Amino acid sequence: MNRGEVHAWNILDRHPIIVKWDEGVFTEISATNKKPEQDKWIGPPLVDLQINGFAGIDFQQDNLSVDQLIHATSGLEDAGCSKFFFTLITSEWDLMTDRLAKAKQLRDKHTKLQKSIAGWHIEGPFLSAETGYCGAHPPNLMLEPTEALLTKIRDITGSDPVMLTMAPEIEGGLSAFSTARELGFQVSIGHTNAPDNIIRRVTASGSTGFTHLGNGCPAELRRDDNILWRALDSPNLKYSLIPDRWHVSPSLFRILHRLINKNSIYYTTDSMAAAGSGPGKYQFGHLELEVGEEEIVRLPGTANLAGSALTPINCIRYASEMLRCDWQDTWKNYSIIPAEFMNLITGFKIGAPAEFVEVETNSNNTIKAINLHRY
Repeated sequence: MNRGEVHAWNILDRHPIIVKWDEGVFTEISATNKKPEQDKWIGPPLVDLQINGFAGIDFQQDNLSVDQLIHATSGLEDAGCSKFFFTLITSEWDLMTDRLAKAKQLRDKHTKLQKSIAGWHIEGPFLSAETGYCGAHPPNLMLEPTEALLTKIRDITGSDPVMLTMAPEIEGGLSAFSTARELGFQVSIGHTNAPDNIIRRVTASGSTGFTHLGNGCPAELRRDDNILWRALDSPNLKYSLIPDRWHVSPSLFRILHRLINKNSIYYTTDSMAAAGSGPGKYQFGHLELEVGEEEIVRLPGTANLAGSALTPINCIRYASEMLRCDWQDTWKNYSIIPAEFMNLITGFKIGAPAEFVEVETNSNNTIKAINLHRY
């Protein structure tokens, strides 16, 4: 159906709206005084900048197939996510780059994957090897981010958007942030114990993210000075949060939203293969992880978290529950804000691709169903 229209409630402002499209692009998005007959909502699709795997499929593998990648992508679409960043975590450098090259080849050969995989997120091996700050990343595989290594990533990804998570305090870290920007990467601080002066130098040089704030650090921190305080004291950062209720507690989640400008927060699932699947044991690169009934992903026999089993629509549900607000109030942080941060051509405006979600709710504004539409 190349042409059509929908009359529904606008998720972004809660007003009635008429949306029309033709030949795959929005041609009209206009307010109306006429109320929709159903509890149906329409808005921009969800965007996730950190997907390590989904629906039983681990992206950190050497033999990833196009069928597996389509299966994971379809699972994300069923949960309302139209675009995501294929994420690779720390491994042996040659294995990482081979996996990236293969994923790029698979994506470029299939129209469905081209629409969904909007870019690449490289989280490691340019991270802190310090205990706690490396998280589930193997410290012995950390590397200095030289110009040659960063250029290798750009050679593989071509002109695609790339987010690069690095620790700026490591050897060569500051110059690497500068080189990464010159290569067209979006840079993000993460898995780091960088001091104030280093963080200030990075953020003063251009757009900077902070990957999954509240994680990638030891479980116990100094009360007077720690990476959380330094990150929160740094202006101009775009912070990602994982709203699974475990990576960031509900109380801390609410406090962070009071301290940070809401337009500077975007959500991510940081999902791995268990997301969209049931409890059990799953591979996450070199790790075998356990997922229980409560959907917490842990290193076996420890309390350490490693990725999440969170699905996109539950990301919205849990974020609104923790903030004690309506789900509509959290939608922008998992759609428009991450898309704008990575300069993606998406959104809910005339001339944009005709991609949107329809959300059905019950009488108490609880989400019953979500459907992603692409034309």
